[in-house]
Amino acid sequence: MQTFSTAEELTAAVGTQVGSSDWLLIEQQRVDAFADATDDHQWIHVDTERAAATPFGGTIAHGYLTLSLLPMLGAQIFDLATPGAKLNYGVNKVRFPAPVRVGKRVRAHASVADVTELPTGLQLTLGWTVEIEDEPKPACVAETVVLLLD
Repeated sequence: MQTFSTAEELTAAVGTQVGSSDWLLIEQQRVDAFADATDDHQWIHVDTERAAATPFGGTIAHGYLTLSLLPMLGAQIFDLATPGAKLNYGVNKVRFPAPVRVGKRVRAHASVADVTELPTGLQLTLGWTVEIEDEPKPACVAETVVLLLD
């Protein structure tokens, strides 16, 4: 795990791959809990019988579930040990090139895309790719923005 404590350390890392998370098994229980939390019970995510008859052969995770895993997976890759609060500021880009079938494993790869100094601290832009084990296309490619307040 890489720890960033200063603006200089983050700036020096711009354009570099920071690392990869551990593999995470996507289980139906997690998909169902996400469906309950978001009130998104689309059958391809929660109806195992109906989804079995699709080309996916079973249920798939919500794309936004995959995106929501970035903070947890990112915590395995790097630590932002800057002194102030850290706030999610937004997402510049997000795509879901391939669905994550329940029972598959995923892992995240993170890079530092940009660091911008602001009057209140730093704006950190991170690049993400969420890989699906043994699949040619990633589950998610995203660029997120975090504010690191002084």
